[in-house]
Amino acid sequence: MNALLFSAASERNKAPILDVLRDVVSGCRNVLEIGSGTGQHAVYFAAALQQLNWQPTELAECLAPLRDRVVAEGPANCLPPIALDVRTERWPVDRADAIFTANTLHIMSWPAVQDLFFGVGRMLAPGGRLCIYGPFRYAAGFTAPSNAAFDVGLRRRDPASGIRDFDAVAELAAAQGLELLADHSMPANNQLLVWSRTGR
Repeated sequence: MNALLFSAASERNKAPILDVLRDVVSGCRNVLEIGSGTGQHAVYFAAALQQLNWQPTELAECLAPLRDRVVAEGPANCLPPIALDVRTERWPVDRADAIFTANTLHIMSWPAVQDLFFGVGRMLAPGGRLCIYGPFRYAAGFTAPSNAAFDVGLRRRDPASGIRDFDAVAELAAAQGLELLADHSMPANNQLLVWSRTGR
């Protein structure tokens, strides 16, 4: 096995995120994580939330390092990682009580963000929770100069990426029957947005 990939940001933010997730997913049995990256969140959250099954996912071409992490450090309730591309119509999981994703919306294109919400609308159970962590813009403004600089760097690397506008994301959520429950301010000028799926 190769050396495990490591994200310093994931290591720093995993405990503050868990503090929120404990209550948010307390009634859930399974969580689908979209874009699990290095797997540090997946193994940490699964170990702390033993009452549920945590399903990590990644793009097929990024799956091997995630699999290495889960094999090396994952508890029994951290399931083997599977490939998931939000742009595909058919996702490999039919239903989930909760969906979590961190630091993904700003590296996706806007059409891919739309596809993510369409997929959530298809598979999130009634009463289920959607949790999205990352930076957002509010009223067309950044919450900190560092986020503005980060956005410039993102768009320089890929013009289709960039920090997303909260109102635009909230509109996508509402179209899928999601009601905003909380907007938590997090360290390093990030947010943790929590939606609940209304019945249907």
